[in-house]
Amino acid sequence: MNKLLIVGTVAFDAIETPFGKTDKILGGAATYIGLSASFFKLKSAIVSVVGDDFPQEHLDLLTSKNIDISGIEIVKGGKTFFWSGKYHNDLNSRDTLVTELNVLADFQPKVPQDFKNSDVVMLGNLHPLVQSSVLNQMETQPKLVVLDTMNFWMDCALPELMEVIKRVDVITINDEEARQLSGEYSLVKAAAKIHTMGPKYVVIKKGEHGALIFQGKEVFFAPALPLEEVFDPTGAGDTFAGGFSGFITQSENISFENMKNAIIYGSNLASFCVEKFGTERMEHLQQEEVVNRLKQFKALTQFDIDLA
Repeated sequence: MNKLLIVGTVAFDAIETPFGKTDKILGGAATYIGLSASFFKLKSAIVSVVGDDFPQEHLDLLTSKNIDISGIEIVKGGKTFFWSGKYHNDLNSRDTLVTELNVLADFQPKVPQDFKNSDVVMLGNLHPLVQSSVLNQMETQPKLVVLDTMNFWMDCALPELMEVIKRVDVITINDEEARQLSGEYSLVKAAAKIHTMGPKYVVIKKGEHGALIFQGKEVFFAPALPLEEVFDPTGAGDTFAGGFSGFITQSENISFENMKNAIIYGSNLASFCVEKFGTERMEHLQQEEVVNRLKQFKALTQFDIDLA
C-alpha cells in the first residue's frame, strides 16, 4: 500500500463566525489533511508536536482513521499550539485574535523510519525550516512533494521559504498569496512566475470560487460546489490538500490529467469540511456521502456543446 507522509500542526482552535463560536477544539493543518486523506486506500503518518495538555481522545480519533501517529511528539509539561480567529460576514476574510506557538516554537520534526520512503510527502503549513528538515530525512526521493504555505511565511521567512519551494513538485496557495509571492496580479502570470521558482505544478485556491491548477501553458479549473450553508471555513484548504495528496498517493499517477481528478477530489472533501465547526463534519463523514457528492460535482461540470 502506498505511503503518504503528512507534516503540519496538530493544534487547538477557537473559532467565531457569524453562525456561532467555539471554545478550544481540535484543529491544525495536519489534522485536517490526515482526516481528508483517510478516505483513500493508503498508509499515512503525521509528523507534528503537541503538549501533554492534548487529550488522548484526539489522538485516538487519528488512529481510528488508520493514521500512524508515531511521528507526533508529546512534550511533557508543554502546551499545544493554539490559534483563535474571528471570521467576517462574508466568511472569506478573518481576524487572527490569538496565536500561541507553545511547543511548536522549538519543534524538531522526526520522521518515523517506516515513512522515510513515502511515495508522497504533503508539507502542510509550517515554518519552512521544519518543512526542509523533513525532506532532509527522506531516504528515498518521493514521487511527489506537495507544499502548502501562507503569506505569514512570505512576510517573515521568505529566504527559507524560497529554498523549500525549489525542492517541491506542487505548491498550493490561495490567490492572494500567489499574487504576493509572484508580484503579479494576473493569476496566469503569477503561476508562470512561480513555475520558475521550482514547482512543476501550481495550485491556486480561490475559496468558494474553486481552484486552478497550472502546468506550463496548461490550465484546469475546478469549481467549488454551491452549498446551502457554510458554517466555518477553517481547515478547508488543508482538507483540500489532504484530498489532493491522498488521491495522488492512492492512484500512483502524477500526470497533469490525473491531477485534474485530484483537484476535484480535494474540492469535494473540502465542501464537507465547511458544513460544521472545526473537524466535526470530517470526523463523522461516510464514504457513501463522498461518492454521492462526487456525482454532484460531475453533473456540475459536465456538458455537451456542438462546436460544428
